[in-house]
Formats: sequence, C-alpha cells, structure tokens
Amino acid sequence: MNYSIENLNVVADCNALLSWAAREKADLNHKKYSDERLTTRFEETSLQLNAELQGVLAELAATEIMIANLPEGPSRQESQDKKIRLEYRKFVLENRKESYGTVALLQKEMDLARVIQELEEVDAFQQAIEARKRTLEA
Repeated sequence: MNYSIENLNVVADCNALLSWAAREKADLNHKKYSDERLTTRFEETSLQLNAELQGVLAELAATEIMIANLPEGPSRQESQDKKIRLEYRKFVLENRKESYGTVALLQKEMDLARVIQELEEVDAFQQAIEARKRTLEA
C-alpha cells in the first residue's frame, strides 16, 4: 500500500510510528503462533473425528444387519439398544465435526493466512517509515 509518509517531517514521529509498528508486529506474531497451534490441533482433531465417525458408521451398519437377522428376544433387544447408542454417538460426532472438523480447519487456515498477510504489511510499513526517517536524518 502507498503510505503518505511524505507528511512525516520529524524524526520523532517516525520513531513513534516505528514503536507502534513493533508492538503491532509483536501482537501479530503472538496471534500467528496461536493460530498455528490451533490449526495443528484442528488438523489432528479433524482426522480423529473422521476416523471415529467412519468406525461408528461401519458398526451401525453391521448392527442393523444383525437386528434384521435376529429373532425376537433378548439378543435382538440388546442389538437395538446398541443401535440407539451408536446413533447417538454418530450424532455427537457429526456435531463435533462441525465445530472441529474440516470446515473449522479451513477457517483456522484462513485466519492464519490473514495474519501472515498482516505481518507482511506491517513489515512494508516499517520499511517505508525507516526510509523516510533516513531522509529526514540526512
């Protein structure tokens, strides 16, 4: 971005802006580190959730086949109870997937990319101010 640095006429103003930019950069570096950690955690959680959900879906399908082939009695009732627990587990995993799955991972990746771009912009700002400061000191 083009900054109106030509309006800076005093080295002290340059120093104030450089101090402000240094604080911004420190805050953004902290946010970047935090976002990197969250992104890593979401990657791991996303994989775990997908694997666990696939396991539950397979077990649910097998239980449904068992129920269809069992005669009325205690074994069938136990299988139906198991099916209800598996359906609930599927429901919980699907809800967690919304919060911690692939969609959430992509959101975190975008947050991280945005912070990286902000850091690049702060660097460009600092370079522009430092260049102006050098011309004022000369």
